[in-house]
Amino acid sequence: MEYTVLETTTPERPTAVIAEATTWEAFPGVWVRLLDEVWRVANANDGITPHRNVMLYRDDTPNVEIGVEVSESSFPDIGRVVSGRLPGGRVVTTTHRGRYEDIAAAHEAIIEWCRRRGLERVGPRWEVYGHWNETSTDQEVEVYYLVQ
Repeated sequence: MEYTVLETTTPERPTAVIAEATTWEAFPGVWVRLLDEVWRVANANDGITPHRNVMLYRDDTPNVEIGVEVSESSFPDIGRVVSGRLPGGRVVTTTHRGRYEDIAAAHEAIIEWCRRRGLERVGPRWEVYGHWNETSTDQEVEVYYLVQ
């Protein structure tokens, strides 16, 4: 797939998430469990209005925050589900359209784009998932990297 990579500025966005340290090997099983837990809590609480799924990678360990965008700017912690934020600032972004298993290509496109332009990737990176389309294997995921 060919990716259109853009440099832009994005605002912070509020989230409801569970933070966890994991390994890349364990991550495929971890994110499912965490996302299910966030949705159970969000659906059971009127103070949380969930939207799209998000995965924030704080580092390469990876320390992750898995959850959903929310309408509320903040809310009290509910068990392991806490009020969080997707970072705002100068970013490089692209949209992956296809199978989730192929999303690494979107990350690689951003990394290469930044390398060619001499942009330094800093801090976390994240993915915002479009609403699930049951009639297609092609899903949409926005990928973001903070840069300076």
